[in-house]
Order: sequence, then structure tokens, then C-alpha cells
Amino acid sequence: MRRSVLILLAVLLLVPAVSRAEAQSDHSAPQAALDAALQQHADATAADRENVLHVLEKAEVKAVAGRIGIDLRSAKSAVSTMDPHELAQVAAQARDVDQALAGGASTVVISTTTIIIGLLVLILIIIAVK
Repeated sequence: MRRSVLILLAVLLLVPAVSRAEAQSDHSAPQAALDAALQQHADATAADRENVLHVLEKAEVKAVAGRIGIDLRSAKSAVSTMDPHELAQVAAQARDVDQALAGGASTVVISTTTIIIGLLVLILIIIAVK
């Protein structure tokens, strides 16, 4: 009887140790996958910054900014300090502006101007919040 109790006690003590050893197995992503994900995120952020700065260089955007009194130099410097989430929002609007300006149709001038103003106002709001 005493022997079976000792065996049962040994088994009960070993079960938690075995489960902890199994829990420590490596379930994380390989370092190469993590590096690739970080590089992809950095590339996307850099592309967003480049896209916004490209749109801010367009003559139409400069004209609208001049009419409403927005200094594009401060807007450009704000783009370099935006966090990735803010930058993604602004880049989405910048893509809309770029597509509208690329169309060249005169019927979209009002909507393009509205999008440009929205883009510039969003950048200014982000500047003011920081």
C-alpha cells in the first residue's frame, strides 16, 4: 500500500513539471519572419511619407494651400514626425488627391479642392495636437 502511494505521489509531482516543460516549447515566429515584417512595415511607412510629400509638391496643392493660408513647409515637416497610424490616414487622402489630379477632368476640380483642403486641415490638426 505504501509503495502505491509513493508511486502516485511521484506521478502527481512529475505531471506539472512535464506540462511546464512542454509549455516552454518555442511557438514564436522565426527571427527572419519578424525582421521581414518589421522591414515591410518600415517600407510601407516610408512609402506613405513619400506619397504625402509628393502630393504636397503638386502645383494645385500649393495653389490651394496659398489661397487658404496654409504654410506647406510646416505641413511637410509635420509629415516627418507623424506616427504610422496618423500617416496612414493622411496618405489615404493623399492618394485620393493624387488620383483626382491625375484624371485631369475639369468636373472634379471642386471635389479635388475639397480633398486637398481636407488633407491640409488634417495635417494641421495633427500638428496642433502634438
